[in-house]
Amino acid sequence: MNRFELDLSECRQFASQTSGAAERAAAGAVAGAIFGALLAAAAGAKYDRGSVARVGALSGAVGGAAEGETDQRNIIRRCLGGRGYLVLQ
Repeated sequence: MNRFELDLSECRQFASQTSGAAERAAAGAVAGAIFGALLAAAAGAKYDRGSVARVGALSGAVGGAAEGETDQRNIIRRCLGGRGYLVLQ
């Protein structure tokens, strides 16, 4: 079991350096804010652009972070599989 814990730790470290969950969250927030502001502008004066942009930024950040976390899990699975472990899920 000691070898597995060491391999898992190394794979987690590699995944944290590779996937960039924080960067994806930031990019998602920016994209969501821009999309939200454009959507509010297109909808007309009855929508507050700032509020819609904030909602877009929040949803974009959450989506980007979730995508980054999924990438991290997939990297860890592939890393462990490459080291000879049978990864079920």
